[in-house]
Amino acid sequence: MVMDISKIRQRRLSGNDSKGDHPLSVVSAGSTGVDTRGGGLSDIGTKRHHHGKTKVQDDESKFTASAALPTAVTTTGLASSAASTVVITDSSSLPIRSKIRNAIFPVHGKQEVTKFLLIGSIKFFVILALTLTRDNKDTMVVTECGAEAIAFLKIYGVLPAAALFIALYSKMATILDKKPLFYATCIPFFAFFFLFDAVIYPNRSSIQPSLSTVQSLFGIQESSLSPSPKDSGASIIFSKLFANWTSALFYIIAEVYSSVSVGILFWQYANDVVPVSQAKRFYPLFAQMSGLAPILAGQYVVRYASRAKDFGESLHRLTWMVTFSGIMICLFYKWSNDYIEKIAVLETGGEGGKEVHPQKKKKKAKMTMVESAKFLAASEYLRLIATLVLGYGLSINFTDIIFKSIVKRQYPDPLDYQRFMGNFSSVVGLSTCIVIFLGVHAIRILGWRMGALATPAVMAILAFPYFSSILVGLESPTSLRIAVVFGTIQALLSKTTKYALFDPTTQMAYIPLDEESKVKGKAAIEVLGSRIGKSGGSLIQQGLVLVFGNIINAAPVLVVLYYSVLTWWAYSANRLGSLFLAKTAMQEEKKEHKP
Repeated sequence: MVMDISKIRQRRLSGNDSKGDHPLSVVSAGSTGVDTRGGGLSDIGTKRHHHGKTKVQDDESKFTASAALPTAVTTTGLASSAASTVVITDSSSLPIRSKIRNAIFPVHGKQEVTKFLLIGSIKFFVILALTLTRDNKDTMVVTECGAEAIAFLKIYGVLPAAALFIALYSKMATILDKKPLFYATCIPFFAFFFLFDAVIYPNRSSIQPSLSTVQSLFGIQESSLSPSPKDSGASIIFSKLFANWTSALFYIIAEVYSSVSVGILFWQYANDVVPVSQAKRFYPLFAQMSGLAPILAGQYVVRYASRAKDFGESLHRLTWMVTFSGIMICLFYKWSNDYIEKIAVLETGGEGGKEVHPQKKKKKAKMTMVESAKFLAASEYLRLIATLVLGYGLSINFTDIIFKSIVKRQYPDPLDYQRFMGNFSSVVGLSTCIVIFLGVHAIRILGWRMGALATPAVMAILAFPYFSSILVGLESPTSLRIAVVFGTIQALLSKTTKYALFDPTTQMAYIPLDEESKVKGKAAIEVLGSRIGKSGGSLIQQGLVLVFGNIINAAPVLVVLYYSVLTWWAYSANRLGSLFLAKTAMQEEKKEHKP
């Protein structure tokens, strides 16, 4: 089949290289693009060429697997200013090395590779900072206040902070363009982490009340201060949180950052500049690339930070790397934007000879928090996405707090606990890379639906031996070690499937939505929805602590709640899979009929 290159539709910045780079994505991924001038997503669709005709792929496996279609493209004299010839041959003629390369790294051409690396580097440093701050906040709160304190912090600290952030972000989104909005969202978090290490933590003894003073205000008798099941009661927990309010503050800010950094800073930007045809190839690889970050972060903690003479010095070492990560996030965001805009100008100028003038950003409708809630309630599609996020937040919270509680029993010293969590983060990163390497084609081959159902299925299977080991008892050192091992495996593989499959499928679900639904619906779901999921789980566990004395004694009730949430999550993922396919097909059909 020979086609005049002048008859091929203009390929804006979709990664298809019109300057002579590898053009496999012309056929395998379709002709797609991002209108960077308008700041929006322009998905032209996923198509197959067959006997000179074009048809939209209208079934899920074809849609998600189109990057692996058995076609290859070679070019002869490809140039932007002259007609050229595109020859399409069967992939059986490709060398084995090329087939392996296309299977492992289906990103083609200099423009696609550069775009992928620039955007992927943002996520790498986002996850690097997230891992370091997450492990640090857990170390401080768990060793100073107990794992049960996390449930109270998420209700009375993290949830109000997340709601406040949503209000501020919604306001900023109506005033600022996307670039200033990104910096205004990102920089304050890293400024806080720096100030905490430089000012707040060194002076904590001066600005924090003593534990005995706080406990006397709560009416706690001295006799109850000795270690016992009563130490997990609400009064004891609150007194420890007030006496260590600086650590509690760090935990709250780090928790909000964990949602903002991945959900808004990275994925919202990626969804703006990565069209559907690239998303099904890029998104699993983003997870693989960012899977290296926990490995580096964990080993940095184990081999450097945790070997400090005390926790204060360890915090200094952690903050150095967190600050560096924040700087690199901002730089790679700038570099990726500059590159995308540069290529858009060159391609448009090369084909039409016209200068590109960025369009002014349209003002977004202002919405209050109540209006935002109504906005989500009015859309079944957004409600189902919210259900997936809520399901993960609840289920991971049910297992996470009890896991940290038994780990604290095993490693009561802060530096030992920090070292364990560093090794755990490294193994999470390594296993994520391995799972993605072996199952990178799961979304493209099996479809979006199977990718979305994988995480709740894995969590359901692995939780059985974990909960069983806890229900047997933790009195002896041997039983405690067994519970820590099963808990580590369960938490490890749950997080692995989350990063490898849950995150990419959830973020792909936003792509067929309009701009308003993406920005406002995503902000509400990813931050408020995630926090409600985790805070809801914390509220439930808070009640269980009050009834049973500590979270370990409440394990039988947690088992019932855990499997109920997983069932609800799996049902919603199955329903959303049907709507995702329908919306994508409708979107492509509309674009196909555009003149």
